[in-house]
Amino acid sequence: MNVSHRTLKLLAALVWYIGVFFLLSKGSELSNDAQEIEPEKWGKNIAWIGGILVGIVKTRFIFLKSCRKNLARINALEMPKLYEFYRIKFFIFLGLMMLTGSFLSNTAEGHYGYLVAVAMLDISIGTALLLSSQVFWSQGVFTFSRKLS
Repeated sequence: MNVSHRTLKLLAALVWYIGVFFLLSKGSELSNDAQEIEPEKWGKNIAWIGGILVGIVKTRFIFLKSCRKNLARINALEMPKLYEFYRIKFFIFLGLMMLTGSFLSNTAEGHYGYLVAVAMLDISIGTALLLSSQVFWSQGVFTFSRKLS
């Protein structure tokens, strides 16, 4: 089924923002779990501050480039298909990351330091996804206007 380039870009953005939501939610939950184990320690703050700072670096060096590259790839498609909003390799990598994240979260359960570390990891990736989503906006993915004939 052929679709427009715009449809693929919107689907790519949707997946991107779903990642933001789930990673920041999971990071928040893990940092709260750490805080419950050791309420007098700074783990929750460390997870958030560290995660945001590392996320800013990841945005600059990885995620902005990745997002731009994918949108350029979509623009170059001659007859875009619905499933081409990301490459197959991306979906495989995403599945592996989800499995790894689940394993890390389950392993961290009940361990203060590990909860803080995994929370920071999730927050950093969620932050990088959120900040790099500016590419979708700057390239007009969310501009909805009709051309008058």
